[in-house]
Amino acid sequence: MSDPAIHLIERGLAHRQGWVRALTLIGLLVAVALPMGAVLGLLGGLYGMAALLGLAMGLLILRSLTLGLLAVIGIICLLPFAALPIDIGFSPTFLDLALGAVFFVWIARLVSHQEPGLIADSPTPCVLAFAILAVVSFISGLSHAPLTPNVARHFIEILLSILIFWLVINVVRSRDRLRLLVGALIVGGFIAALIGVLLYVMPRELAVRLLSLLRVVRYPTGPDVLRYIEDNPELALRATSTSVDPNVLGGLLIIVTSLALPHLLARRPILPRKLVVVMTATMALCLVLTFSRSSLVGLGVAAFLLGLLRWRRILWIGLAFVLLLFILPPARVYVTHLIEGILLQDLATQMRLGEYSDALMLIGRYPWFGVGFAGTPDIDTYLGVSSVYLLIGEEMGLVGLGTFVLTLGIFVVHFLTTRKYCPPESDLEPILYGCGVALMGAMVAGVLDHYLFNLDFPHAATLLWLLIGLGTVSIRLVRDQALTSRSFGSG
Repeated sequence: MSDPAIHLIERGLAHRQGWVRALTLIGLLVAVALPMGAVLGLLGGLYGMAALLGLAMGLLILRSLTLGLLAVIGIICLLPFAALPIDIGFSPTFLDLALGAVFFVWIARLVSHQEPGLIADSPTPCVLAFAILAVVSFISGLSHAPLTPNVARHFIEILLSILIFWLVINVVRSRDRLRLLVGALIVGGFIAALIGVLLYVMPRELAVRLLSLLRVVRYPTGPDVLRYIEDNPELALRATSTSVDPNVLGGLLIIVTSLALPHLLARRPILPRKLVVVMTATMALCLVLTFSRSSLVGLGVAAFLLGLLRWRRILWIGLAFVLLLFILPPARVYVTHLIEGILLQDLATQMRLGEYSDALMLIGRYPWFGVGFAGTPDIDTYLGVSSVYLLIGEEMGLVGLGTFVLTLGIFVVHFLTTRKYCPPESDLEPILYGCGVALMGAMVAGVLDHYLFNLDFPHAATLLWLLIGLGTVSIRLVRDQALTSRSFGSG
């Protein structure tokens, strides 16, 4: 709608004559209702509502890239597998639409010079090199595996998830926008955790019914929506929230809980401290209920590093958390499950060991650029392993894996060297530390799980590169703040 039209509507609604205000309101309602009714009439109630929601989201993103990134965060946390109830060879997911809209608007603004010049903060060159290597491996892999619409869509999602790093460091240029997005991640993670805990404690029949309501957006339905240790209903139930897979939920909770932890003790927390305490406790509880051992180890590493690098009291909080796990009777099942994994006694751990051996064999046969993303050329091998590093090695070879590790390493080095420039009274301090330890916790968990770079979980990959982007922005802002303070002091 043009500015003159908006101005005319505003004048009509504010007119001193009542009949003018009423006529303007009626005309506005008719103008909105007619196209909505036409869409619902042509496409039906279900598809029509989906089209209208998609249109509304697109219009919001067109008005603000920040709103687009908030939509991406909301989808990652709350509806990561939601898809439109239509079939065009595949069902477009909410994440597909949000990422596509955000990149379209960003590129359009760059072309029309509405955005300032591009920023290429380190590790941008490595990120772009990793994306290019992914394309090389994907194309080379098509020589031995057919290209299907599903594989093509998932690869494009993974590619966009990598490139969202570059979008974030260019779009997020102020501390207010950075605080908003990090706060949205924490709040979104808390809501996901709260849903997970509530579904866990309610009667299982009710939980199945509630989760099955998501069938309208292509979620799975029926008793299988509940997950158990070793997929055995006689063993403990695992929390999934709306993430379908408990390990994937655990990966989300590593990152969002690590982002929240510094705000427990920081001088300028992003949210009221009492609220942060409730949120962090809920997220930690939900992570325990996932029974994801790699996630617990990842969060433990993040908390330990945070205590070692900045707030020693975090170590005492972590110690109290561990003692509760060993003391409370309900936690004994979890402790037993954890010990069985350490001693390599349970079925899941033994299967992982077999996967690792098979993955090393495949990497040994195709060491440089891997076998791509669609399949393997040998009948005695398969694509898939419960380790993000070995999975990248399978798909992109040692060159791709080396670039990935180098990218993460550069970020960690910049984080460690920048933290000393951040004063304790700065509102950037908890964000900087949160992003840094969250990534390191996720890196540790990635040794034992694959969701951070898996075609079946593009939202997890998007979350990883979004985190690296936000962390890179926090590093830039801290350094800019230090330079400004130094210049002011010398002046």
